[in-house]
Amino acid sequence: MARVLIAGCGDIGCRLGVNLAKKGHEVFGIRRDTSKITSPIQPIEADLFGQLPELPDQLDYVFYIVSAKSYNDVAYYKAYVMGLKHLIDALKDQPIKHLFFISSSSVFSQSEGERVTEESPAEGKNFSSRRLLEGEELALTAPFPGTVIRFGGIYGPGRTYLIDLVLQGKAHCMEDVYSNRIHSEDCVGLLEHLMEQPDLDPVYIGVDDEPTLTCEVYEWLAEQLSVSNIEHLEPTENSRALRSNKRLSNAKIKATGYTFKYPSYREGYLELLESM
Repeated sequence: MARVLIAGCGDIGCRLGVNLAKKGHEVFGIRRDTSKITSPIQPIEADLFGQLPELPDQLDYVFYIVSAKSYNDVAYYKAYVMGLKHLIDALKDQPIKHLFFISSSSVFSQSEGERVTEESPAEGKNFSSRRLLEGEELALTAPFPGTVIRFGGIYGPGRTYLIDLVLQGKAHCMEDVYSNRIHSEDCVGLLEHLMEQPDLDPVYIGVDDEPTLTCEVYEWLAEQLSVSNIEHLEPTENSRALRSNKRLSNAKIKATGYTFKYPSYREGYLELLESM
């Protein structure tokens, strides 16, 4: 069994850690507030942006699942660059088998509905994507093997923003704009699956099977919730340039043998609605 460190042990990290522990792995989780770390994950109270304490030795796998606390350059630098630098430096003498860095599909700047794969160009067109790409480069050039996972929009328990908007009558959508998403349980399942694979590529896209027009998702939710029609907006040239509009492919992750529990938004949101 492996010794696993999860840096940034929040919602996704805790669920991943619990699943791995159930399989017999020894799991450690770094978080500033360790009261929020779920047993049987062994908590490590630390601030990744400051001086790290001595970490467990003989670690096999490391997951870096840190997110920025606010949308500004300093917060993104701390979350995706500084924290990772500190962690890599603290682990540089350990025989790490693999480092997994959680990034975002927002590094892809395509905005004309293009089909996007891992081989499509990524671009640091704003501070957030630049910092994410900087972190990716750190992960891929660390003194041990690394893999980047670029997740699409994550939804699931505790992530019901879109449902809330529709219920409140505040939802409006842009015509002819594609969106991409993944259920949080598939985020966890995908990471768990990748840890068990013998050969990994540098980058994987983490989204479900069905890139979907945003208006289609909103209208479907409105129908399930018996809410009146959603307002449709015609994108301007400026909004098209600023708004993500691409169709992300999950072919590479599926080729590793991963099967999505929620292959489209319908399965995932139906379960959420039933639980609500």
